[in-house]
Amino acid sequence: MAARGASVQRPNGASQGKICQFKLVLLGESAVGKSSLVLRFVKGQFHEYQESTIGAAFLTQTVCLDDTTVKFEIWDTAGQERYHSLAPMYYRGAQAAIIVYDITNQDTFNRAKSWVKELQRQANPNIVIALSGNKADLANKRMVEYEEAQAYAEENGLLFMETSAKTAMNVNDIFLAIAKKLPKTDPGARGPQQGAGTVQVNESQGGQKSGCCGGK
Repeated sequence: MAARGASVQRPNGASQGKICQFKLVLLGESAVGKSSLVLRFVKGQFHEYQESTIGAAFLTQTVCLDDTTVKFEIWDTAGQERYHSLAPMYYRGAQAAIIVYDITNQDTFNRAKSWVKELQRQANPNIVIALSGNKADLANKRMVEYEEAQAYAEENGLLFMETSAKTAMNVNDIFLAIAKKLPKTDPGARGPQQGAGTVQVNESQGGQKSGCCGGK
């Protein structure tokens, strides 16, 4: 899927900048908090008991940079092993991925490394990959050291942040970092699609502003 750019006009005729649309996929073991991260990012909400995703869930959210509005088409995939065979269907054509592990579970970090290898081997060669060490609010139960994950991310050219869907720590920031790293020009992009003249920003809560370009 190509990023699509369009110039948006304000009522007074001043240009607001481009709209770029990107497909982003979340990968990781079951129960690491993928759906909770997306829910926190898109709606500013957190549910203590989040039902497991079946197959994949689709949501959208926008991030506003200085002169560009980045619209993420987010695919939140199921972490159960029985759904692994479906994963390529979701990461195929994705321009970005967040691979999530639970800092209190070493096995989920090892599995995250396997996802990195799979994306490097099979996904878009220019894909932007971020590694999210989730459940940072449970640091007292930590099994994966920050330095270990950071070193691994640096070796593999990944963005890396520890996050907490519960407290919202670094949730917006990791999506913002991805938005900044994605290319904003695409020579092969098709022109603006019908209806691409306006930017729709999802209503959000929990400190995430609903007005476009009003903050992270």
